[in-house]
Amino acid sequence: MVVKGSDAPVDEPAARRGRRPGASTTRDEILAAARRQFAEVGFRRATVRAIAAEAGVDPKLVGHWFGGKAELFVASVQLPFDPRVLAMRIADGDRAHVGERLVAALVHGVLEDAVARGRGVALLRAVATEPQLAPLLRRLVVAEVLTPVAHAIGADHAEVRASLVASQMVGLLLMRHVVELAPLTERGADELVALVAPTVQRYLTAELPFE
Repeated sequence: MVVKGSDAPVDEPAARRGRRPGASTTRDEILAAARRQFAEVGFRRATVRAIAAEAGVDPKLVGHWFGGKAELFVASVQLPFDPRVLAMRIADGDRAHVGERLVAALVHGVLEDAVARGRGVALLRAVATEPQLAPLLRRLVVAEVLTPVAHAIGADHAEVRASLVASQMVGLLLMRHVVELAPLTERGADELVALVAPTVQRYLTAELPFE
């Protein structure tokens, strides 16, 4: 509306700046764009600038939320659970069955969930070719889940035991869902738990062959 005798418009909405209603929406759109970029062109060829352009934000905002491209990648494949909560749930119970609880959590919570499995596989593939992602994987899997489990059950040499368990768990994911070995892909979830749990139990609670 224009006031009579004046060229100044009134009652017009102020021009909007930006295209996001809130910070959480912005972050979600950056993550969605990152997942598409990483899936289409891979970690090495994806750029923060291209991801920001697809999300419709300034590249500096990507840095504000996530830091660098490696951190953004890890956030984009983040598994849908709190690793420390998961660790405490695995450790809570009879120590003699902690291996079974741990393997069941991986198999039912990751391998049998299409979204979680896809993110885990993407992370493994990226780490195999991008060494700078390795510390982030170590933090996500070993430092935040497996080592706390070993400490919580009172295991000695917690870091060694956690690393052994990681080799088993990552190997299972790799061989079943990247290499796709038939003897593993043909096994159901409960069979996998029964097959792998005893080895993980030994890694966590059996006597190690050194002081």
